[in-house]
Amino acid sequence: MLTELQIKALKPGVAEIKIHDGRGFYLRVRPNGTKSFLSRYTTPDGRPALLSQGQWPDVPLKRAREKHEALRSSVADGVDPSALRKIARIARGDTFEILALEWLERRAKTKSPNTVEKARALLVHRLFRAFGSHPINTIEPPDLLAVLQRVEADGKGETALRIRILFSQIARYAIGIGKCKRDISQDLRGALLPVVATHHAAVVEPRAIGQLLRATDNYRGFPAAKYALRLLPHVFVRPGELRGAAWSEFDLDAAEWRIPGVRMKMDREHIVPLSRQVLALLRELRTQTGDSRLLFPNIRSIDRPISGNTISAALATVGYSSKVQTAHGFRTIASTRLNEMGVNSDLIELQMSHVPQNSVRDAYNRASRLPERRKMMQTWSDALDEMRQDGALQGGP
Repeated sequence: MLTELQIKALKPGVAEIKIHDGRGFYLRVRPNGTKSFLSRYTTPDGRPALLSQGQWPDVPLKRAREKHEALRSSVADGVDPSALRKIARIARGDTFEILALEWLERRAKTKSPNTVEKARALLVHRLFRAFGSHPINTIEPPDLLAVLQRVEADGKGETALRIRILFSQIARYAIGIGKCKRDISQDLRGALLPVVATHHAAVVEPRAIGQLLRATDNYRGFPAAKYALRLLPHVFVRPGELRGAAWSEFDLDAAEWRIPGVRMKMDREHIVPLSRQVLALLRELRTQTGDSRLLFPNIRSIDRPISGNTISAALATVGYSSKVQTAHGFRTIASTRLNEMGVNSDLIELQMSHVPQNSVRDAYNRASRLPERRKMMQTWSDALDEMRQDGALQGGP
């Protein structure tokens, strides 16, 4: 039989320690030192079940035993205590799933649908399965770490990191509304393997860039993919920002594309000055997909944009695998060449939407530096034309 002195003297080990007290009641000591009382029992319908009776010393041994005996009495009367607790938790609204969905609903007001759906997928397939019905205050660092390590073991280290950050965001929301005491994800800093940064493949030598441009010009597949491939080198936005472009965002007379903040990684409006070459391509494109509100509608539905795989597949069709050139790699091309051309690096970073958010600086950038950015974007389109011509002269595709 367990005693208070024995429990107090117990030291954690490298693995969990279980000390049985009898009749399905035992103490679990985790490597982090947490000591919990647990009841193992069989539900009235014959399923094995496990229920926590609290952590020591918040719950003394005597009280935990009383709770265990009450549990046994309930089971004998045909009542499942675990089901009763779940109903009570839902009524209180402090389960992780309920709090996460509340947080997600609020996030949907300021984030893009794509961002919200990515977060929802991680919640449903990873976190809800592990402890969606648990009160958030009962989730311990080892519980979360177990989920993250399973993802990590699948070779998805970056996804594991995103899940930890997602949990942290929800925990901070729960703390703010008084439903959570602390953010346990902070205890896991350094517990995951470091994520090795991957660089988006891109050709960066002028002659090779010219050959790439000629190859994309010769693409004869799906029109939306064709124009996406031809526009991306000129505007060098993130592929997702291009794919989701709507005609309402463009003012061709003003030669401007204003991407709303809800679609931007930096969560703020981004202005893309349009060169003469881009305006010509857009006017061509309008004759191809002008019936859709989107510039690049999906082949199955004009109300949905093409997928990222569509652009990747088009690149592969013209001879460029993801190991050689990616859609995102056009940003690398623009950044590399513009810097080598001696263009002001601040302008390049600004046009790539890398500048940190600051209301005063944003106002300055949008108003005062737009003429400089217009000049840079026209210079860049002209440079692309020159590289395309050089690629042809030197025997490019």
